[in-house]
Amino acid sequence: MASFPEGTAGVRDSGDAAEAELSTGIAGFRIRHAELARGYGGLGDPEDPAMVQAMQMVLHIPKIDPPRRAALLEAAAAATVALCLDERVGPDREWEQRFLAWKRSRIRKVARRARGAQWLAANEVDGVTVEVDGAQARAFVPGPVGEVDPRIRRLQINGTDLEHDDPGPADPDLPVLWVNAKLGMTLGKAAAQVGHASMLLAGMLTVDEARRWSQREFRCAVRESGPEQWASLCEQVSRGRAVAVRDAGFTEVAPGSMTVIAVPGQY
Repeated sequence: MASFPEGTAGVRDSGDAAEAELSTGIAGFRIRHAELARGYGGLGDPEDPAMVQAMQMVLHIPKIDPPRRAALLEAAAAATVALCLDERVGPDREWEQRFLAWKRSRIRKVARRARGAQWLAANEVDGVTVEVDGAQARAFVPGPVGEVDPRIRRLQINGTDLEHDDPGPADPDLPVLWVNAKLGMTLGKAAAQVGHASMLLAGMLTVDEARRWSQREFRCAVRESGPEQWASLCEQVSRGRAVAVRDAGFTEVAPGSMTVIAVPGQY
């Protein structure tokens, strides 16, 4: 239930036409990955607060039989990076300018919740939806906070959380996004942070590794880390074996807090 960047999957025809199509797909992915790998945030914020750029995210949380927290965060992380590498953000495509205006500013994400008709309406707005083990999240094409589509703007930001769960050991082939349990982040805050982490991780990978990850629909594991394991994870960051999200401190946590550490999987 997701829209992902083009790659090699599904190419069965032989001959020059198929080779040209494959080459174009890989070339496009390389361009989008290179943009993501350059980093972000260099332009800062505009003077008009209404023009501050943000990526809206919506978490599907039905009243009856809500999803597991970890699965929902995994869906949010995958949806974020899938949008950032979607073919529609590439050169001269329909989402390019909106995406670049956000990526080259100070990165912000806003997580909201929806159920029922609200969720269905949200899926009509430009973005990417990912489903993981029944949990669904949608990342939307970024834009100014003063121009959020009314189908998204009316959705609640605060007030809903999910119980922390223990999904067990992660698949050893998948990247793991370790959430700093000590910070006690709400579901919405954690969703934004794992979204940051998936972006950073994709930029850290080689283009071939990132493309292979895309072929697995950007699946990842989200787990919580206690203080002892967190120290070990920080050591991996210092050695360049993992990447960390350091929050700007606009909400919930102090500026500079290390919220999530992403450890690459096997590609």
